[in-house]
Amino acid sequence: MTKRAEAFERLATIMDELRAKCPWDMKQTMESLRHLTIEETFELADSIIDGNITEIKKELGDIMLHLLFYARIAEEKKEFNIAEVLHAQCEKLIHRHPHIYGDVKVRDEEDVKKNWEMLKLKEGNTSALGGVPKSLPALIKSIRIQEKARGVGFDWERPEQVWEKVEEELNEFRVEADNGNHEKAFEEFGDLLFSLINYARFKNINPEEALERTNKKFIKRFQYLETEAGKAGRKLNEMTLAEMDVYWNKAKEL
Repeated sequence: MTKRAEAFERLATIMDELRAKCPWDMKQTMESLRHLTIEETFELADSIIDGNITEIKKELGDIMLHLLFYARIAEEKKEFNIAEVLHAQCEKLIHRHPHIYGDVKVRDEEDVKKNWEMLKLKEGNTSALGGVPKSLPALIKSIRIQEKARGVGFDWERPEQVWEKVEEELNEFRVEADNGNHEKAFEEFGDLLFSLINYARFKNINPEEALERTNKKFIKRFQYLETEAGKAGRKLNEMTLAEMDVYWNKAKEL
């Protein structure tokens, strides 16, 4: 047995033992685990953004345990087991990579993506967008929608065209916002965000990661502002914006 297989079997055996003996593990269902799995996934995402390899390793282990947990629950109900899950995934990967396991030729990554989406449609999906989870956060959902549309050839040809669309949507939003038309401004703002996400894709920028980096930057600077104001015996709600800007500008230099 290889070290990889040995480690996987060890974790699976521990999962079996916990499910049989631990009061908490015995009580869990797929439904009760769902929100915990989502939390673990976000913790992994945080670790990746922070570039913390130690935490990435730890969070991957937590997620792997959750995957085994779901499969163990299903096995108890005689629905499926982890071996069936893994074999099904292997067969899917082989089928969707004919340029590796077949005689299909590809030129680049874009060809691979297009083949992937076309194969999914042949497998019975009625829409190229059918695989986008409804519960995804809106920003991430926009990214996936645009990627999948591109996979079947529905896309702009040049980034300049996308930027023109961004400017068009920005102008439309400003008109409605200035006119006080909240409903139309609401709609146009969504269009503007969608266009910006599209442009980011053309520039090879992940908007989710870019926004999260800005969130972290803002938090760091704001907490510096709070700390330094506290050292000076000041409270933020008693300071003018100009006074706070002094600390804010110092934070930007760090």
